[in-house]
Amino acid sequence: MNLLEKQMVDLLLRLKEQHHVAGLKAEFEAEGTRLEEAMRLKEVSLKAGLHLTLKIGGCEAIRDMFEAANLGTTNLVAPMVETAYALKKYLQAVRVAFPADLRQDMTFLINLETITSCRNFGEMLALPDAKELGGIVIGRVDLTGSLGLTREDINSDQVKNLALEAAAMAKATGKIVVVGGGVSVDSLSFFRSFPTGHLDRYETRKVVFQCPGALQNQEEAFLRAVEFELMWLKNKKNYYTQISREDDARLVLMEERYKKQIAALAATKG
Repeated sequence: MNLLEKQMVDLLLRLKEQHHVAGLKAEFEAEGTRLEEAMRLKEVSLKAGLHLTLKIGGCEAIRDMFEAANLGTTNLVAPMVETAYALKKYLQAVRVAFPADLRQDMTFLINLETITSCRNFGEMLALPDAKELGGIVIGRVDLTGSLGLTREDINSDQVKNLALEAAAMAKATGKIVVVGGGVSVDSLSFFRSFPTGHLDRYETRKVVFQCPGALQNQEEAFLRAVEFELMWLKNKKNYYTQISREDDARLVLMEERYKKQIAALAATKG
């Protein structure tokens, strides 16, 4: 591990001990995480004793699932699962990509992130296969957008009521409930509105917090989560900058040789 990654681990250990941080998160979907980035994040999470949540590209993204298996992902999330059929396809793909013994150590979740998915959630839970679904992630930003609202409305009563209803349905069938999307200190009142036991985790872009501990006195925790993401982005930039420069000297040498050979060829024809 490089120095910056060691500093990230130290920060995560403090967040784990003081602010109920339980894991880290990456996305093959909207974030476009590359495999080598996910591998670095996995190592950081292991050093800090945290689990890794990975959002794949779709309900049937089997290649992403293979990569998740290689990474040792703890929680797998499929986005835009809006119908019972999409959930069925997701769980079928899970059985293809992950051996039974590996599935026992993983939790498989779906994003509820549109009004359509919320309306169809009861039908999804009625599927026989739904027993293999471990939980839901309520994506507030996309849910808000699907309602024709703006990002500023993520903490609104309309969004909250949909989240509370979905959480109650999930908990009635023993599922984990996670909330994400635009998470900040301003989201705490939204999270605290859930009945006791109905909210298991909430997540920022990269950091996953465990409830109920993470529902109290979290102002500093959100700042530290932002600090971690800044460190992560700097580390990512340094990594790709180093790769982009590794052939600089070779390029200069080859260009000089090429120009000399072109000049020599031109001289013989002159």
